[in-house]
Amino acid sequence: MHPNDDDRTQFMPRPGGRAPEYLRMNPKVLDMVRHFFDAGKPVAAVCHGAQVLAAAGVLKGRTCSAYPACAYEVTASGGTFADIAVTEAVTDGNLVTAPAWPAHPAWLKQFMAIL
Repeated sequence: MHPNDDDRTQFMPRPGGRAPEYLRMNPKVLDMVRHFFDAGKPVAAVCHGAQVLAAAGVLKGRTCSAYPACAYEVTASGGTFADIAVTEAVTDGNLVTAPAWPAHPAWLKQFMAIL
């Protein structure tokens, strides 16, 4: 995926699990995340996906949920950590986040609403 491909890529889901721990060190991934935020395109992150958002520097002034162990990274990057139930999600503009997989129904419902 090319970060400037406006025609083919209209939204970005960020998975959780252990992958973000490694993806956040890839400059191309961070450039893609920044592109989506700069363009105002919908972005959804769950669980540890917030680690990539924090590393990309796109959380300043935003409310973001994540797996509780990632709360420090959200706040250290200038975001506000949303400490919500594990079954809930939060939307802040073009960003939809959730703490873990039990929130998938709420997370997907909110993400679909901004697509």
